[in-house]
Amino acid sequence: MRVGFIGTGSIGQPMAGQVLAAGFSLVVHDIDRSSTTPLLEAGAEWGDSPKALAQQCDIVCTCLPGPPEFQQVVYGTDGILEGIAAGSVLVDHTTNSPELVRDTHRTLESAGVAMLDAPVSGGAEGARTRDLTMLVGGDSDIIDRCKPVLDAIARTVMYVGDIGAGCVCKIAHNCAGFSLDMATVECLTMGVRAGVEPSVLVDVFQKCAIGRNFNLHTRLPDTLFSGDFEPRFALKTALKDMRLATELAERYGVPMNLTNVCQAEMEEAMTRGWADLDSSAFLRLQEERSGVQLRLV
Repeated sequence: MRVGFIGTGSIGQPMAGQVLAAGFSLVVHDIDRSSTTPLLEAGAEWGDSPKALAQQCDIVCTCLPGPPEFQQVVYGTDGILEGIAAGSVLVDHTTNSPELVRDTHRTLESAGVAMLDAPVSGGAEGARTRDLTMLVGGDSDIIDRCKPVLDAIARTVMYVGDIGAGCVCKIAHNCAGFSLDMATVECLTMGVRAGVEPSVLVDVFQKCAIGRNFNLHTRLPDTLFSGDFEPRFALKTALKDMRLATELAERYGVPMNLTNVCQAEMEEAMTRGWADLDSSAFLRLQEERSGVQLRLV
């Protein structure tokens, strides 16, 4: 099985290195040829263009900054579409637009080419040690066919659904992560302004529920995800804590944008008569607005 890898940046280069280390014949290409030097020195071959690379390979992997670069590499002059042969597979590791992925899948399918979307989580650090989680969308038969290559890149390969589902999962995960970072830093800055050392606050956060990811692993599965709102921690008590936080922040002049939104949602939930339900009940407002229920049973 001959593998091509296009996009050898900070994550793509070590990912491609894992493919090479697993014993596959590897062809590489990047707009910055110097980024492929370690791979070429380790035994990879250079592809002069995405087209030239695709002509030589059974599986073509792309790991690009985003949708514009993906479009150029696939659809541009000397792009993948001009060279890839029927029976080949395009595996896109880009955190990409799900609609662009699905459109490309349809285009390739008409030419007899299969496609998977397979973004990864774990960053450059994980890519160097293969400690990545890969979120793969597409046909299960194609995933089985590509599994040796996918396993070479990532320690955990998760099948998440049809084509495009990998990018949906990655986007949702990253959005949650960045939003949690912002909420965490809001509260840390409030705590520092109120007189506690940053190192102490970080230690507290790491050793309490947030640091153990308690809500995602335990509280939400027991409440919202199962539709059980018997109070573990009542909404009225949670709202009291949020009001104490916003009062403290106001006293020290700390902006708390996400906190204010959260408090407003809790206050609306209180008007629904949910004061004595579990605090997670206020999250039903988001379910209502989106037309989705997050029940796992």
